Amino acid sequence: MNAGFKAVTRGSLAAAAVLAVAACAPSGVSYKKDVQPILSKNCAECHAPGKEGFIASGLDVTSYQALMKGGKYGPLVKPGDALSSSLNMLVEGRAHPSIRMPHGRAKLPDKDIEILKVWVNEGAKDN
Repeated sequence: MNAGFKAVTRGSLAAAAVLAVAACAPSGVSYKKDVQPILSKNCAECHAPGKEGFIASGLDVTSYQALMKGGKYGPLVKPGDALSSSLNMLVEGRAHPSIRMPHGRAKLPDKDIEILKVWVNEGAKDN
């Protein structure tokens, strides 16, 4: 086999792998159907007005508008950019361990983390 053919074959395999991973990732994530239930189940018991997490951070996750407003430390969600959104950093464990969310509880299931990531990357829409 010549070097040019090997390079094309490797490139084709890499492209196929990327497409296969992309095909498995969720898309068209809905705030109401997919994201809000995750936040209600895992975050709202602390991050709602009057609760400990709200008092500490000013973050209310009980509505889309409140979530997008953010808290005392600024916006939590940067639409289109899950890599730099605090929401994703906190639930993925990319922030300091002392502030990983949900605080003092088991890490969110990978499926839920991926849903939040895709939702943010798709623009964090109120849909």
